[in-house]
Amino acid sequence: MSEENLTNRQEIETPNTHMKRSIRNKNDKKLKKNNIFFDWILPILIAVAIAFLINKFLIFKVKIPSGSMEPTLNVGDRLFVTRVYEPQNLKEGDIVVFYSQELGKVLIKRLIGLPGDTVKIVGGNVFVNGKEIDQSYVKYPMSTYQEFKVPQGEYFFLGDNRANSYDSRFWKNPYIPAKDIMGKAVLKIYPFDDIEFLKR
Repeated sequence: MSEENLTNRQEIETPNTHMKRSIRNKNDKKLKKNNIFFDWILPILIAVAIAFLINKFLIFKVKIPSGSMEPTLNVGDRLFVTRVYEPQNLKEGDIVVFYSQELGKVLIKRLIGLPGDTVKIVGGNVFVNGKEIDQSYVKYPMSTYQEFKVPQGEYFFLGDNRANSYDSRFWKNPYIPAKDIMGKAVLKIYPFDDIEFLKR
């Protein structure tokens, strides 16, 4: 009985058996590595790539740096902005992010004049093509008397905080070309107690 047991034990521990066990262990390790890659690393890489593409081509986030759009937008507010590829679809009253060549920086203002529009400012009132526009969002008016004829392919912008906004009224070139328009602000996402869609 003991000899039989010894023989069985020897059969189990043959060099072939050790080799098979070693190969099996190596395969198990490879399988675990593959599982980590497909279960964790690959999904993370895909998520990062998707986030990059969304930010590059669809939506990006901005933080409000100044009080020129108060009280609609306050310093520190964060917004989601949809990228604009067809500026001709923008409408008066949209809140727009654009690059100012004159100032060398990105700004956010309210779109007032479209290509070809005549914008007239009389006191605190604004008229576009002879019609007074609704400015219920303006809480800090400023009285000026100016008239602008917006060239084709360009746009005219004002800050909601008229008393403290450096905008089309004061730039050397009052107009922003279509190519410098980056996006339209659609959603305030911070502060969390003031999340809202932005209206014209």
